[in-house]
Amino acid sequence: MLNAAAAPRLESLWDDAKAEGMSQPDLLLYRSNLLGSDKRITNYGGGNTSAKVMQPDPLTSEAVEVLWVKGSGGDVGTIKMDGFATLYMDKLRALKDIYRGVEFEDEMVGFLPHCTFNLNPRAASIDTPLHAYVPKSHVDHMHPDAIIAIAAAKDSKALTAEIFGDDIGWLPWKRPGYELGLWLEKFCQENPSARGVVLESHGLFTWADDARTCYETTLEIINKAMSWFEIKLDGKDAFGGPKNTALSPSERQTVAAALMPEIRGMVSAMQPMVGHFEDSDAVLEFVCARDMEALARLGTSCPDHFLRTKIRPLVVDFNPQSPDLPATLASLKPAVEAYRDDYAAYYERCKHADSPALRDPNAVVYLIPGVGMITFAKDKATARISGEFYTNAINVMRGAAGVSTYQGLPEQEAFDIEYWLLEEAKLQRMPKPKALAGKVALVTGGAGGIGSATAERFLREGSCVVLADIDATALDATAERLISTYSKDVVRTVTMDVTSEEAVASSFAKASAEFGGLDILVSNAGIASSAPVEETTLELWNRNMSILSTGYFLVSREAFKLMKKQGMGGSIVFIGSKNGLAASPGASAYCTAKASELHLARCLALEGAPEGIRVNVVNPDAVLRGSKIWSGDWLKERASAYGKDTTELEEHYRQRSLLKRSVLPEDIAEASYFFASELSAKSTGNIINVDAGNVQAFTR
Repeated sequence: MLNAAAAPRLESLWDDAKAEGMSQPDLLLYRSNLLGSDKRITNYGGGNTSAKVMQPDPLTSEAVEVLWVKGSGGDVGTIKMDGFATLYMDKLRALKDIYRGVEFEDEMVGFLPHCTFNLNPRAASIDTPLHAYVPKSHVDHMHPDAIIAIAAAKDSKALTAEIFGDDIGWLPWKRPGYELGLWLEKFCQENPSARGVVLESHGLFTWADDARTCYETTLEIINKAMSWFEIKLDGKDAFGGPKNTALSPSERQTVAAALMPEIRGMVSAMQPMVGHFEDSDAVLEFVCARDMEALARLGTSCPDHFLRTKIRPLVVDFNPQSPDLPATLASLKPAVEAYRDDYAAYYERCKHADSPALRDPNAVVYLIPGVGMITFAKDKATARISGEFYTNAINVMRGAAGVSTYQGLPEQEAFDIEYWLLEEAKLQRMPKPKALAGKVALVTGGAGGIGSATAERFLREGSCVVLADIDATALDATAERLISTYSKDVVRTVTMDVTSEEAVASSFAKASAEFGGLDILVSNAGIASSAPVEETTLELWNRNMSILSTGYFLVSREAFKLMKKQGMGGSIVFIGSKNGLAASPGASAYCTAKASELHLARCLALEGAPEGIRVNVVNPDAVLRGSKIWSGDWLKERASAYGKDTTELEEHYRQRSLLKRSVLPEDIAEASYFFASELSAKSTGNIINVDAGNVQAFTR
């Protein structure tokens, strides 16, 4: 990050004790992970590293020179050994003999597999020639904000010379590929003492003869740029100085929660989108600045930034000094439509005869003055990373505009990267989305057996999940377990009392600010009680009704509001009970409350159908394992009602069922997934009994 104030410098994390005894490929992996561990060095998925290694040929056993280079689409911070492509250097050099010129450079990518060493299946990066033709054993290509700020300045060549002298060279903008690899080779031949080069509007290349020197050279060059900017920007207002004052954190969250479902509904026609809200200091400085809109219109510079954030962001019409949220909400639709039209016009202006078809014309990045930045993408990780990339772009604009004139990529160059046939081929290789990809679910009672099993089933199918529960300790433990498997991107928690209107409303607002909206509600929060009617107190009766009836109403009402804002339909699943259909002795309060859930679901199915909101019920019975309601008095009470010991109750229920089988939380989760997914797209107002068969609960 670039700041006028002194910022910590990059420190070498190289540990000789760890590196001792490592092979050259191991050292490459070690170096790569160190570089990728700091976002000041490179962004997620950005840049690449390489090493030229002497290895025995698998066929002849003769020593041959092999290029190890980060494979296509990998991330240096998290890459493993299988993330590197390996290619024969003699074959890579031989490609020069068949190169037909810049008009045909894309065809050279098709020859890279013919250079593969040891049948390595990892696809080589488009940057492979740049690494291959640098006459040094170790090469780093990084995208540090401090360097790209130089590369994106109008006079970047002069700035590079001023900062680095002859130590670091400069090359004009050229789309990554084979021709740029030849340019870089020529530069190295003509400047044998140079330790690297700045690529205009792109990034930094550095090199050395050993892994540690290469790594520390990269850090040294970035630190030098950071120090230079620190001096040059000292005392200067960024982005023309402040125009607005940021709202308070709670106000920013409120605005984001209001805007995101509306935008999400407008941009999800092709596929459901997930949102991410960012209001870091860097973002707030930019969205509150005088020159924000003018700079935003210029678009981003570095190709990696551009591919993640599109041609330019959409600036939302919002005045933080005199907030009028209804007016801003009313302005969204025409603004989104205007952006689409502008994007389609850009496509028509720049397309070639063989260009891929127009892609999703909606913006990825939305800037809200005084509030922050919203990004939308096909999943949460991509939305978050897109936000990180635009934050990188903000840092770049801050530096470049502070010392020179910032310039984005020329429009045609930007288009040729976005709609590059090689980029299209990469997109076509992407795996098919999972069934719930892009969907957002909220599960009440999320820390219990049924709730957590349902959340896990949804996560397995690609959904984002908000776990809601009144038990904060159990909630944290459940979230930690799910995050360890599915990542922190896709799991959020809210401590929620379903009987509190305020708690329910704030929880759904948090879901909106975290993920952009809601597609699925699983209403599962519950209690259980057992007592003869003459011993059933009014307090016990009201507690059952409050949680199992009123609670289901409150969360459903909030879900309806949110789903209608989005206009994307939705699915609401009630976790009912066999007792909603079949009476049980000594449980009148519980059975009556559960019966009210069923009728509420039917009523909501009628109201939701015109909006595409489906409402269905899963009726479990005797789910003992992992269920919180069976951990208290309910277990003893039900055992007593049937004249059984508590240890005999599960077997009693199993033998009572028609199928003689136990019902598990995972069984309820599977039924919930059926109703949440497109598998049940034509079902609403329905009930599935998951009770191993109980004739009293037959719905017909």
